[in-house]
Amino acid sequence: MISLITVSRAQQKIAANLRKRRVATGLTQQGLSKRSGVSLATLRKFEQKGVISLESFLRLAMVLDALEDVVGATEPPARAYSSIDEVLEAERKKSPRKKGWRE
Repeated sequence: MISLITVSRAQQKIAANLRKRRVATGLTQQGLSKRSGVSLATLRKFEQKGVISLESFLRLAMVLDALEDVVGATEPPARAYSSIDEVLEAERKKSPRKKGWRE
């Protein structure tokens, strides 16, 4: 699939969105740092450059009430069916894949 956004731009947008959430909740950078356990330097670097570890990002998201949204954004999309036969076939095969098949 072709993406219309670069990784760098996505990092910047995510950082800006979390900063907006922080400001909307009335938290200072220092307050969010204390509540999340993420160092103030790491939080500042994230808000400025979008660079952060996944664990720290998830800690910030949890404090800013965005953790469920982040987890939901990574769920695979529901399959769209084009016929009743496809629905019935999917029900018959019901066991989901546990491993990928492509390199």
